[in-house]
Amino acid sequence: MLLRLMPLEGYFNNYEKLTPTQIKVGLAKLWLDRPMAVQLGHFWQDTLRGELGVSNKYRVNYPIGKIIASKAPLSIQIGLMAVTLAFLLGMPLGILMARSARGHSRLKIWDRFGTVVVVVIQAVPASVYYLFIQIYGTELLGKFFPLPTLFARDNPLTWILPVFSLSLSTMAWSAMWIRRYMADESTKDYVLLARAKGVPAAAISRRHIFRNAFVPLVQSVPTTILLTLMGSLYVESRFSIPGMGGLLVDVIKRQDNTMVQALVLVYSGISIVGLLLGDVAMALLDPRVRFAGKGDAR
Repeated sequence: MLLRLMPLEGYFNNYEKLTPTQIKVGLAKLWLDRPMAVQLGHFWQDTLRGELGVSNKYRVNYPIGKIIASKAPLSIQIGLMAVTLAFLLGMPLGILMARSARGHSRLKIWDRFGTVVVVVIQAVPASVYYLFIQIYGTELLGKFFPLPTLFARDNPLTWILPVFSLSLSTMAWSAMWIRRYMADESTKDYVLLARAKGVPAAAISRRHIFRNAFVPLVQSVPTTILLTLMGSLYVESRFSIPGMGGLLVDVIKRQDNTMVQALVLVYSGISIVGLLLGDVAMALLDPRVRFAGKGDAR
């Protein structure tokens, strides 16, 4: 509704060259000459049929669904690689930090190192370290390999920096929370009992503490994965990647309101599905969690 209240230039290509009659016909075609409630009803009617409309500026009169279908696979590929790398680095780092926090002096350096990494990634704006990674990472890799200036789908070297950049926030997030939950679990009675029985510390961390600490974390994992799979707005724009993230930035700049509307709807839907999957995963992993109890209490 907010987009439809914006100036009409966002719905027409070469708006200043159109005649009043052409503008009137265009408004009628887009239902923009109807009351807002009627426009909203028509929008949801089309959306439920899978019709997201056509682009008005990015690709004039081209179906938005086909544009998204051509862009999404690349974002999904990069996102899968970034999520995999993030958890491969973040989970072990969080475990080492948690063990260090419990007094393992030999591992103390990992807690300090991990804390610095998490604080820097969480505190510094992403646009800043993305820029540094692009500048200095390109220069560093260029010393060993011939690296193109822009992203190339058929050149694996150009995937390294975008994937690494996209993985950083998820890596820091997973390390921070797995450390916190494992530190909380390490003081529970069942852990003290296992130590009293002489169970090795590594086995306690792996079989008991980590499994229980991962349960509250799993609720946010699907949302994190889905949003990462769809690509980062800034990373794809920064590295000139023709994916979903760069697409949204591009259509906002062009004021292609119909495409902005459709993409915002897609991202919102992904977030809602992620939250739902998180609740389902948490209930499946933890038998103590139920969707409904006595009196239909959640």
